[in-house]
Amino acid sequence: MRITCLHTADSNIAVFDNAARQLGLDHHEITHLSRPDLLAAAESTGGMTADLEHQTAQLLRSLATHADRVLLTCSTLGAAATLANESSPAPVFRVDQALAEQAMKTPGNVVVLCAVETTLDTTRRLFEQAERHPLAVLEVRLVAGAWEKFKQGNLAGYLQTIAAAADTAYRQGADCVALAQASMTGAAELTQIGTPLTAPVCGLRAAVSQ
Repeated sequence: MRITCLHTADSNIAVFDNAARQLGLDHHEITHLSRPDLLAAAESTGGMTADLEHQTAQLLRSLATHADRVLLTCSTLGAAATLANESSPAPVFRVDQALAEQAMKTPGNVVVLCAVETTLDTTRRLFEQAERHPLAVLEVRLVAGAWEKFKQGNLAGYLQTIAAAADTAYRQGADCVALAQASMTGAAELTQIGTPLTAPVCGLRAAVSQ
């Protein structure tokens, strides 16, 4: 199977390659395109705009002409996957969709951590729309100060800040912690209390199983 990933951070290429190895997907052909300018555009306007959504959807459809599956790995731009699927030659997945579906099966407190403010609304809507366990209670939190570290190139500090926020959520009674952005994945290995769900593993697993 040919899988193409559209990223908005170069560092996510290694994150998804690692997740693919973890899942034993070496027999699939996985390629990557990184477009940080798309996320920068969203940040400059305070979130997704109609023009940016159409631009991203057009790019996703273009990638789908040479792939069996396309994964949009940026949660801020997630709505473009839905638009792209209306006329895409191959299925387009948003990796946080699978993350939301798995997290909301939890019979208890689900805390979703976001690093980027522009993704708060789209992430909240995504998790609210996912089929949920009757006892699931959702809370979406912004990890203060994390994204500034990422943009400064301080990846270690970025991941440590997220891991600390995850541990805090577990201490406060979270039954499930989900890391909304793919760039947050490494923090799951740094937590001291529980192991958060991550988007790359959930998204890749969903793509190859459908």
